[in-house]
Amino acid sequence: MSIFSFLKSRPVFWLSVAGTTVGGACFVKDLMQGTNFTKETDESNKVVIVTGSNTGIGKETVRELARRGATVYMACRDMKKCEEAREEIVLETKNKYVYCRQCDLASMDSIRNFVSTFKREQEKLHILINNAGVMRCPRTLTADGFEMQLGVNHLGHFLLTNLMLDILKKSAPSRIINVSSLAHTRGEINMTDVNSEKSYDEAKAYNQSKLANVLFTKELARRLEGTGVTANALHPGIVDTDIFRHMGFFSNFFAGLFVRPLFWPFVKTVRNGAQTTLYAALDPDLENVSGAYFSDCKIQEPAPAATDVQVAKWLWAVSEKWTRAEILDVKTE
Repeated sequence: MSIFSFLKSRPVFWLSVAGTTVGGACFVKDLMQGTNFTKETDESNKVVIVTGSNTGIGKETVRELARRGATVYMACRDMKKCEEAREEIVLETKNKYVYCRQCDLASMDSIRNFVSTFKREQEKLHILINNAGVMRCPRTLTADGFEMQLGVNHLGHFLLTNLMLDILKKSAPSRIINVSSLAHTRGEINMTDVNSEKSYDEAKAYNQSKLANVLFTKELARRLEGTGVTANALHPGIVDTDIFRHMGFFSNFFAGLFVRPLFWPFVKTVRNGAQTTLYAALDPDLENVSGAYFSDCKIQEPAPAATDVQVAKWLWAVSEKWTRAEILDVKTE
C-alpha cells in the first residue's frame, strides 16, 4: 500500500480529524485560562478568612495562601467537606495554621457565631475574601427569610464584612475581596421586589446578587476611605466548579455527557480561576487601590449599573436595615 493510499483510508482520515479537534480544543483551553498571579509573596504574618472554601475557587485560594505561609480560616457550611479539604491542604503545604470554622451564610445566627469565635481566637484580620456563592438555584429562602441567592451572595457577606470591620481597621493595611461575576453586567437591582417575593427568575436573581456585590464594594470603599482598609470586587472567569450544579445541562447525565465536553475548552480550571482573587488579595502594588473591579488580574470597567451611587446607597440602607439587629448585637457583646 502506497503512502498516499494509506492517507486516503477512512480510518486514518477520521483519526486525523479527531486529533485535530482535540488539539484545537486544547489550544483554546490554554487560551481561556487567563493571566496567572506570579509574584512570590510571604504571607506568614497574615491572617485570612475565605468563605466557601471547601471546594472550587475558594479551596484553591486557601491552598495557595497556605503555601505562602498565611494563617487561614476556612469559613464553610459543611464541616465534613471542610475538614477533608483542610487535611488535604495541610498535608500538601505543611502549613498547620489552616482552620475550619462553621459559617453558614444563609443564617445570620451562624455568621454571628463565626465572628464571635474568630474574635476570641484572633486579634487581627488582614484579608477577608468573600468567595462563597450559590447560582441559579430554585427559589428557596435563607433561615432569615431572604431569597437564597440574594441572602448568601450579598446579605450574608454584607453582615460578615460589617461585623469584621473593627478588626480589619485595627489590622490595617488590610483588604476585603468580594468575588462577583461578569453576570453583574446583566443584573438590575429590583427596588420594588429586591427579595423576589412577587416573582422569581433564577437567572435574574443571580445577576442581581452579583451586581449587588459590586455596588456593595463601591459603597464600602467610599465609607472606608482613610482607614487603611481597601475593598475590591472581581470576576474570576468562567470556572469549572460545583456552582453550576443547579443548571440543568450540567446536572442531567446525558446532557452532561455530550454538552460538558463542548463546554470544556472554554472554562478555566479551578487553579486558574483563583488567580484574580490571589492578585487582588496579595499584590503589593494594590495596597492603596480600593473600589476597583478586576478581571484576569487587571482592573476592568464594571457595568454602568455598578457605578450608580444612589442605587449603591439605597442597597446599603436596605441591607443594613435587614441585618441591623445582628450587627448591633455582636458589637455590644
